[in-house]
Amino acid sequence: MSIQVTWLSHSAFLIEAAGSRILIDPFLSGNPLSPVKPEEIEADYILVSHGHGDHIGDTIEIAKRTGATVIANFEISNWLGAQGVEKVHPQHIGGGFDYPWGRVKLTIAHHGSQLPDGSYGGNPCGFLFYIEDKKIYHACDTGLFYDMKLIGEEGIDLAILPIGDNFTMGPEDALRAVKLIEPKQVIPIHYNTFDVIHQDAEQWAGTVKQETGTTVHVLQPNESIAL
Repeated sequence: MSIQVTWLSHSAFLIEAAGSRILIDPFLSGNPLSPVKPEEIEADYILVSHGHGDHIGDTIEIAKRTGATVIANFEISNWLGAQGVEKVHPQHIGGGFDYPWGRVKLTIAHHGSQLPDGSYGGNPCGFLFYIEDKKIYHACDTGLFYDMKLIGEEGIDLAILPIGDNFTMGPEDALRAVKLIEPKQVIPIHYNTFDVIHQDAEQWAGTVKQETGTTVHVLQPNESIAL
């Protein structure tokens, strides 16, 4: 069975696999590039990488409406529970768990994680998915770190990497990340949502194609690829 991976702009993704809809960092309201509204999204699971408003986004609204299970670190899971989200599953960095659709492991990510109300959001993370026979690495908001090479040793089929600079890796460091991870395919994210993170993704894709063996997918919001 194929895995459908849809970019909803910024860092938000919808992965459809094994009969489940897995939503990641659903920043839809207030996102000028979002192709959908929160009420138009269905999800069985929601993953939150950290507490910033452009990542936790519409998690509470969508989780309450759909009954989705939210996967996040311990601190964010507790915070969401206090906001009335009934189904939460806490994990922490380095820890993995098997869900009906596959396995997810939390990876390190270098940046902050304060929640919208100023609460402590714990350590930010990335996600390493093991779904069917594919491995997907969503780096979320991170700077470059050398341990990406260890993640690459898993044999990554698809890497999802920020290129926006200012708040995350920029194009040059994202290229270095591709070289460390050596994924079969890569999708650039976290750019052009705001002026301060404006980037030319096509130019970056050309450099990646020239210097590595990785296939680059520059997606438009709501565009998908199949694995």
